[in-house]
Amino acid sequence: MSNRILLVEDDPINVKFIQTVLVKKGGFEVLVSEEVDEILRIAKEGDIAAVIMDVSLSRSSYEGNKVDGIFITQLLKRDASTQHIPVLLATAHAMFGDREKYLGLTGAEGYIAKPIHDPAALIEAVRAVIKT
Repeated sequence: MSNRILLVEDDPINVKFIQTVLVKKGGFEVLVSEEVDEILRIAKEGDIAAVIMDVSLSRSSYEGNKVDGIFITQLLKRDASTQHIPVLLATAHAMFGDREKYLGLTGAEGYIAKPIHDPAALIEAVRAVIKT
């Protein structure tokens, strides 16, 4: 089983924190991208244990259109070669009911609210979707 996590995040501070926690405390290898074509390519290569997907990306685009993490997750879940990869949505939009709404819209396996302050909770959330 792979220990590689694909982190889709546009905030450099979040990238650094999440990457450091997952590598140093979780023992994961972390790839980072916000480029949709690269995300799809990495996912299709098949050596990813899970994806942590920022819901509100500011710089990502696909086929000339600005897209968010919801759209990218839907792309991954519609493709037979990537739909098995667990996705953990990460969002600061953690209002009541958002978790169910976003999970329903995307088919993602998990959800974590940002800002993430608890390293143990982050690792636990990742391991929960990987089912190791």
